[in-house]
Amino acid sequence: MPASNRPYFYLIIEGEIIFDSRLGKTNYTDGEYFISKIDTPKSARIVKKHLKALAIEFSVEDIISVMLDIDGKIIQKNNTDKLLNNIYELLCASNNKDNFMIKHTKREIIFHLITGLFGREFVQNAINIKDLSKIYDINTWIKENFKTDFSVENLAEQLNMSVSAFHQKFKLAVGIGPIQCQKKLRLLEARRIMLDSDSNVTDAALEVGYESVSQFIRDYKKSFGLTPKDDILKIKKYANSLYNQASK
Repeated sequence: MPASNRPYFYLIIEGEIIFDSRLGKTNYTDGEYFISKIDTPKSARIVKKHLKALAIEFSVEDIISVMLDIDGKIIQKNNTDKLLNNIYELLCASNNKDNFMIKHTKREIIFHLITGLFGREFVQNAINIKDLSKIYDINTWIKENFKTDFSVENLAEQLNMSVSAFHQKFKLAVGIGPIQCQKKLRLLEARRIMLDSDSNVTDAALEVGYESVSQFIRDYKKSFGLTPKDDILKIKKYANSLYNQASK
């Protein structure tokens, strides 16, 4: 088992083990798993002679990154089958040393953990923050209303928090502050608009809520490394080259 303070997922592949945790003694057998910091055992005893198990560690940054990409409210459900399928895909990717699929599949595993039956407990224990569900609700509201201007003061007031306390908790939970979150959403949407509809820079900036086109260009370049025009041209050029290779 990982000797780590980082969050981890522990799956019993074959065999049986008895864990002694704060919840008491619990048997785990083939296909069953537990999540660290929710029911992390104090000790364990292998029941059968042979035990095969798999541990996957996550960083807090990994978890926050997936949280940021989840649209809407998190709906908890039993998705064990999908989770186990992802574990198998991760093992295959690891055997093939496919770093892209390893990273992609690991994100899917985190997604299924977050949206699983113990998702909120998993995230709350991983990032050690109170009022997590309230922060989730505010983050969802920002995702749905990112084109609208808002003040951090008003958001903090809704949760009966001081501005500094709200900003600190939001940043811990989401990875960035509420205004930075709004800015990221606006820039991503503007990029999509310019790619999908061939809108010009000015129209895209105004569509997502920017009042200053020059400020939009500065923020865009800081976020994506290129001006909007150069970035879109680069993406389209790359896409066309892939298409031409595939058609040969």
